Amino acid sequence: QVQLVESGGGLVQAGGSLRLSCAASGRSFSIVGMGWFRQAPGKEREVVAAIGWSAGNTFYADSVKGRFTIARDNAKNTVYLQMNSLKPEDTAVYYCAAVSLGRRWYPRNVGSYDSWGQGTQVTVSS
Repeated sequence: QVQLVESGGGLVQAGGSLRLSCAASGRSFSIVGMGWFRQAPGKEREVVAAIGWSAGNTFYADSVKGRFTIARDNAKNTVYLQMNSLKPEDTAVYYCAAVSLGRRWYPRNVGSYDSWGQGTQVTVSS
């Protein structure tokens, strides 16, 4: 089992920036991919960005391309989400998730991920 702890959420004005962090512990050596998801009130959880743990290949939702950047630091077992040019519609609880070795990874598929963080609130005011 992999434990994930997010940090870095908060309140920011439209146009501002935030950086989220997600630290992995436990069986972190088994991670093959990690993703950031978000869920706004009344909406389904959706993928924001994902990254392959070894190759570093990335995936972004169309709504955040050019504004958000996902990166990982393998030595620190940490994945980051740099969010720039934030918009009110980016307001949501953001979750970090991981896929462990032995599972097939579909970056945008919630069901691919077997470990989840507790979530961190991001609020963008207009």
